[in-house]
Amino acid sequence: MGVHTVEKIGGTSMTEFGTVLSNIILGDRNGSEMYNRIFVVSAYGGITNLLLENKKTGEPGVFLEFKRDDSGWKQALVNVSKKMKELNSGFESLGLELDKADSYIDERVEGVRNCLLNLRQLCSYGHFQLHEYMPMVREMLSAVGEAHSAFNTANILKNRGINAVFVDLSGWKEEQNLSFDDKIKSEFEDLDVAATLPIVTGYTKCEEGIMSTYDRGYTEITFSKIATISKAKEGIIHKEFHLSTGDPKIVGEDKVKVIGRTNFDVADQLADLGMEAIHPKASKSMERNHIPIRIKNSFEPDHAGTLISSNNYKSTDLRVEMITGCKNLVGIEICDPDMVGQSGYDYSVLAVFKKYNISYIAKNTNANTITHYIRKNVKGYNEFLIELRHMFSTAEIRVLNVAIVCAIGTNMKFPGFLAKAADALSHAEINILALDQCMRQVNMQFIIEEKDFENAVKALHKGLVENV
Repeated sequence: MGVHTVEKIGGTSMTEFGTVLSNIILGDRNGSEMYNRIFVVSAYGGITNLLLENKKTGEPGVFLEFKRDDSGWKQALVNVSKKMKELNSGFESLGLELDKADSYIDERVEGVRNCLLNLRQLCSYGHFQLHEYMPMVREMLSAVGEAHSAFNTANILKNRGINAVFVDLSGWKEEQNLSFDDKIKSEFEDLDVAATLPIVTGYTKCEEGIMSTYDRGYTEITFSKIATISKAKEGIIHKEFHLSTGDPKIVGEDKVKVIGRTNFDVADQLADLGMEAIHPKASKSMERNHIPIRIKNSFEPDHAGTLISSNNYKSTDLRVEMITGCKNLVGIEICDPDMVGQSGYDYSVLAVFKKYNISYIAKNTNANTITHYIRKNVKGYNEFLIELRHMFSTAEIRVLNVAIVCAIGTNMKFPGFLAKAADALSHAEINILALDQCMRQVNMQFIIEEKDFENAVKALHKGLVENV
């Protein structure tokens, strides 16, 4: 294992770059202490939304406008350029060479614009279909945001006398298309991290297509790949919040505690619920290579944060490490008297899930009923439901709006835990519709009505974390 760390900085943190500079990159380091670190940076907050689409609302960016065959993409690209230059102007006081930074944006944006115009012209002849090129368009647009932030970061550091190097993995105008592993190896084989400070784009151009494979989680995949190939001693993710016992916006900042330490099993549970501690495919690679991951708060640099390590780790104390969950779910309940004693009934149900590429978060069964809990409005949901009703025409199929609230931890195997959790929900007058727990007892899930979600999180946090 190496002596260096690989550190990923999220988009919200990058937007507050003055804080990132003083808290994360510089700190009180001098001389050689500045090195043996590799930084993988995300695009500034909101930029990828403008390039692709808003992750939460679906509002179109350049990509969706272009996909719609609408000339609106040209104005959308102008808007992105304008926003990037606004960000640049805010970093001039930190040492950014504004002329160089703005020229870099102009070069990239004009290159993208010409490429999209040429692609439209090519497809106008009829022999080439635009939809076949859309995955590559999405890849190209995704790269722009990370290239922007990485270029700026390296420029600012160089102007402060630090031997920083801009490592552009975005493959801009490169004809060669390497595999993911080979791309990382080729860029780092001649870099001496003991004497240079690599600032790396979170996007990597590779033959697998990082965007089409991992979608918006690609920055953490790049972070993980660099850590494993370079044999880092630790991976560090800098976020705008701590990994805490609950969401401070729901529970209250004065009531939550920093978890401090947990294992990859718990990280998997959080990822399954959509909690972005780290992308599950990124964590698997680092887990297999025995590289721990540390989650740190960008705005509290002296705090050790939370260390995610081997699944052999178990808290020495019986405790719940986190109360969390998710809303905007539906429970799809299939009740069929013919199910009793029938082998493979569930297999037939899951075949429909597989066909439409829909995964479930939790599942309950009894003699004649199977209920799967999935996210609302997943792609293909309406067609999926129609086929499900058609295939199981003798069954009664109900769809209910629900939420899941969970108690998660590495050491929760103690008698009375279920009773204590149920009692906390009962005192808050919350009805438990269903519950789910595996024998390993790392995640107890309570299915409740959607309207009760926040109250349920507060009640479980009070009963299982605060009052212990």
